[in-house]
Amino acid sequence: MPSLPPDTTFAVTGSTGRLGGRVARRLAAAGVAQTLLARDPGRAPRLPGAVAVPGSYGDREAVVRALRGVDRLLMVSAAETADRVDTHRVFVDAAVEAGVGHLVYISFYGAAPDATFTLARDHWHTEQHIRAAGVPFTFLRDNLYADFMPGLVGDDGVIRGPAGEGCAAVVAQDDIADAATAVLTGAPDHTGATYDLTGPEALTLGEIAAVLTGTTGRTVGYQPESVAEAYRTRASYGAPDWQLDAWVSTYTAIAAGELAGVTDCVPRLTGRPATPLADVVR
Repeated sequence: MPSLPPDTTFAVTGSTGRLGGRVARRLAAAGVAQTLLARDPGRAPRLPGAVAVPGSYGDREAVVRALRGVDRLLMVSAAETADRVDTHRVFVDAAVEAGVGHLVYISFYGAAPDATFTLARDHWHTEQHIRAAGVPFTFLRDNLYADFMPGLVGDDGVIRGPAGEGCAAVVAQDDIADAATAVLTGAPDHTGATYDLTGPEALTLGEIAAVLTGTTGRTVGYQPESVAEAYRTRASYGAPDWQLDAWVSTYTAIAAGELAGVTDCVPRLTGRPATPLADVVR
């Protein structure tokens, strides 16, 4: 970790979740004091040098109070909702009002206004708002989480979706956390940068199924669906239309090749190779 200027202050959102919690633990292990913003501070991890405070994304006044005097902030994207971009804008504006010195935003690979994956559009609009706000920033655009690949498997041992033979360069959450920690602690060197964080290779869902078979001992297969089939098989969950669109477009984005690129950003930021899917699953 680079040497930090005296009294540099840090804040982390999402510490009750998988990614924000990983970053908070890494900062604590490095002896970095930090403020943990949480909807329910009682659920935040208890870490050396960490103070948990109320800071729901949509509560502008609470966020301003929590972020006064913070030099470097990790903004993990909020839970998926229909109004997530509006919530993000409230949070960013509060961070600017509080005088945050550098904002590191966890975005998504291929974020664009016309991205096939509908939620990647949310990330693009959030990025644009951060740019317009004038706060120094770094964007970490994560590919699909390698850690979540076992969750794609149905009870019958089959991954189903309209992904065709497209590929995704799935990335380990531990790699993202290491990269985010490196950017936070070396923030001046990363001002204005956008990093596409990927795993070491792009895999089809058939290849992902084979990796899961080889590492878990459970036979896993992949069955391509049409888009219509994908909507029909997921309709029974009773999810709102925007959520169904997000679920299905995860796969159609893979089919369109929008998640296939492999970058060297994880090795460059962490100093070690990106973690293969098999190692994540093990």
